[in-house]
Amino acid sequence: MSATQLPSPAPVSSWAPLRNTVFRNLWLAVLASNIGTWMQTVGAQWLLVHQPNASTLVALVQTASMLPILLLALPAGALADTLDRRRLMLAVQLFLFAVGAVLTTLTAFGRMPPALLLTLTFALGAGQALTLPAWQAVIPGLVSRAHIPAASALGSISVNLARAVGPAVAGLLVARVGVPAVFALNTLSFLVFALALLRWRTDEESDTELPERFGPALRAGGRYVRHSPVVRRILLRAALFVVPGSALWALLPLVATQRLGMGSGGYGVLLAAMGSGAVAGAVLLPRIRTRMSNTHLLLLAGFAFGLVLLVLALVRVVPVVTLALLPAGMAWMTVLSNVNAAMQLFLPGWVRARGLSIYQMVFSAGQALGALAWGGLAQATSLVVAYVVAAGVMLAGAATVRIWPLFEVAGLNRDPAAYWPEPHLVLEPHPHAGPVPITVTYTVEPARQEEFLAAMPALRRSRLRTGAVRWGIYREGEAPQRFVEIYVVPSWDEHLRQHAVRLTEIDRHAEERARALAQGEPEVRHLLPPVED
Repeated sequence: MSATQLPSPAPVSSWAPLRNTVFRNLWLAVLASNIGTWMQTVGAQWLLVHQPNASTLVALVQTASMLPILLLALPAGALADTLDRRRLMLAVQLFLFAVGAVLTTLTAFGRMPPALLLTLTFALGAGQALTLPAWQAVIPGLVSRAHIPAASALGSISVNLARAVGPAVAGLLVARVGVPAVFALNTLSFLVFALALLRWRTDEESDTELPERFGPALRAGGRYVRHSPVVRRILLRAALFVVPGSALWALLPLVATQRLGMGSGGYGVLLAAMGSGAVAGAVLLPRIRTRMSNTHLLLLAGFAFGLVLLVLALVRVVPVVTLALLPAGMAWMTVLSNVNAAMQLFLPGWVRARGLSIYQMVFSAGQALGALAWGGLAQATSLVVAYVVAAGVMLAGAATVRIWPLFEVAGLNRDPAAYWPEPHLVLEPHPHAGPVPITVTYTVEPARQEEFLAAMPALRRSRLRTGAVRWGIYREGEAPQRFVEIYVVPSWDEHLRQHAVRLTEIDRHAEERARALAQGEPEVRHLLPPVED
């Protein structure tokens, strides 16, 4: 990947992106929404703390919030890459406002059984699933590439500041006014986000002249991730941290009530401590990045979080547990900020929302399924056993960072590299005509054939992640020096997107390596369906 590196940018302050007015307004609106979401979570969990099977029900609140992202993230990413992202987010906020209003009203009238509460929590999670990929995808268009890591850190600050403020406010409101007031404020936060979106004026244009259809766009996003080793590694590192880390969030209300004897206000204090640690970590992170690689940061953060899980399992002293949550917040922010920034920096624009949606899918699946598993383990054994096992899994996952390190992607050039010549055809195919096989014939001297074939896997991945559904390399029986690469794209417009926006410098490098080993320019042929529909 060194051939595609750009000069490494100097570290910038975590606050630098806030100089951009549009980003600042939207970030503040997202902060308000995040605060409302955490208030909602605390209120919902507190309604269930004294129910039978509380361990499972409380954990299911997190599952109901995160599971929609697992189910809807990829379709949401496809929508965000094919529709106007501002209008999509605006429509979703109005939907969330309606769901929040129903939730508030029914709770106020005492008609909120656990099943209905979890159902409406799931509906709110569905709205968040539709919002997240679109919001993440617009960030690189609002700030410079050099500011993307800082913008990602600000995203973590938003979440963790909300985690510090939201639970504390929710705890006070639950104690003094009741859960309906918490739900009402969360409902108003959706209006705040909607107003910020109404104030933002953007002329978003599609990446190509031909808008992508939903079905092909959905499949193209999945193919890109499947054939991108860098993206798969980022997703692996996220999963190895989030699955055991979800035990802290899922079971902390029970730690507060059953082990520490705290009420709703005390639970809010615990979450506020972790949120405060995350905010402090975000402020220090730019300076820390100058001294440590991302891989070393992940190792340190994983071990720190694992030790905190052990503290939660073994210590029943409130001040000690509260102080231990500060480094836990720093570790959580460090890992998620780094992997999120790596995704935003690496993904090319044409597939950014879809790639980020798959990241959100892995993140949410880790939290939702992890919370369910840790809640079930705590129900079957005890909180102590659940936290000790989670700590062991976290420490083991952190140790694998030396085997599966996080790739450094900050200096990569991810701009489109439209280096293919325009195809000159006698026939004029319909945009949706397909499938379209493309053949590329190379002449390779015997002394270079082994090296040529060794270059093919990188070229194969390039073709498959940018649009091809099948690929193969063959040798002509009548002319052993001639090799024929054949790859198939679903339609002609899909191939035109390869020409226009889907190739990057990494793809160019893979193709140039293969061509440099061949004699002369390869012969390219486009095979079209014999009859158009």
